[in-house]
Amino acid sequence: MVIGAQWGDEGKGKITDLLSRSADLVVRYQGGVNAGHTIVVDGRVLKLHLIPSGILYGDTLCLIGAGTVVDPKVLIAELDMLLENNIDTSGLKLASNAHVTMPYHRLLDKALEHDRGLRRIGTTGRGIGPTYADKSERSGIRVLDLLDPHGLADQLQPVIRQKNDLLQTLYGLEPLDPESVIKEYIAYGQRLAPHVVDGTRTIHTAAQNRKNLLFEGAQGTLLDLDHGTYPYVTSSNPVAGGACIGAGVGPTMIDRVIGVAKAYTTRVGEGPFPSELQGDLNHHLTDRGGEFGTTTGRRRRCGWFDGVIGRYAVQVNGIDCLAITKLDVLDELAEIKVCIAYELDGEVIHDFPIDARQFARCQPIFKTLPGWQMDTSTCRALEDLPANALDYLSELADLLQASIAMVSLGPERDQTILVEDPIHGPKRGLLSH
Repeated sequence: MVIGAQWGDEGKGKITDLLSRSADLVVRYQGGVNAGHTIVVDGRVLKLHLIPSGILYGDTLCLIGAGTVVDPKVLIAELDMLLENNIDTSGLKLASNAHVTMPYHRLLDKALEHDRGLRRIGTTGRGIGPTYADKSERSGIRVLDLLDPHGLADQLQPVIRQKNDLLQTLYGLEPLDPESVIKEYIAYGQRLAPHVVDGTRTIHTAAQNRKNLLFEGAQGTLLDLDHGTYPYVTSSNPVAGGACIGAGVGPTMIDRVIGVAKAYTTRVGEGPFPSELQGDLNHHLTDRGGEFGTTTGRRRRCGWFDGVIGRYAVQVNGIDCLAITKLDVLDELAEIKVCIAYELDGEVIHDFPIDARQFARCQPIFKTLPGWQMDTSTCRALEDLPANALDYLSELADLLQASIAMVSLGPERDQTILVEDPIHGPKRGLLSH
């Protein structure tokens, strides 16, 4: 499985795309349209939010699992975009028990965020939190409900009435028209019906037939609802354990966990960020790395690689090996820093503090390494990399106590160095600690 080892945006889409070559079924297990993957294939830039990037391989099935929340309007737009690019979408499957993001979820998400004022979280405003909230409150709409027009109308009438009361009374917003919403979502159900399946049965049938399964997480470890920088987190569980719940499998089905991390650190939205850079260096990384959100277009915050959160991600997920992305973004720097520990209230700590108030007080302790000031974007083997770049990668492997299996040096598929087979290789690669 592939998971993000930072605050998301690590380049999981490219890594999933590469690994999908040998996968028979790719499963997205959590999150919603608040996530985004940008894939570059033969010069074409494809942006996906719900559909796993494995869809680009004709023989690979792609399942949007029950743990995701699905905005059908966005999903249909993605299907149309792929069809316009002559990409076969018949391999897309959608779990019937995945929950659906409704118009009132988006309105409430934006209203709640505005109401928080200075305590805002920095959500995408796409309705993800309210959709998961309704799921927990057992008032949610599922994909299977969209396939039953009469049942959907009976379910939605009282729900929309309740949501309209909230929208009008609490937030002063215009109410939704129940009939229009019902009609719109019945049409979505008709369009998506050919893709709807029993997700658990699909996964276990593939496993029984000894097919290769690849589980794909959205966002990153530090955005996990339970294990991230709460409250500045997403509304689901991107960590490896979340795959078991979101896909409907037992932990024994997961053979290997591949963590994806940038060669530096970024995050979107609010919340503490100890290694964050300011000024020219921040702008350099943002501009050279194209650090703008796939979903929102927001400028990402950039900082040096944070080994403390990296080690935490390795521990929480049981990461077997790492894929380091965007190493080439550091090519022009004379010096590169790595956060190796924090200072908290005068004490040096090496472990990630769960308390957000403590985390906000953490000051980074850096180790400075020499840059390589050479173009690495054309390197295709370890021996092609400058010595200082190899030393930098070795430093990251030592710091995180995990081997590095892949190094990405640009957005194209071939701009990747395969150090070891990340799926079947040994758990200690050429750059292991």
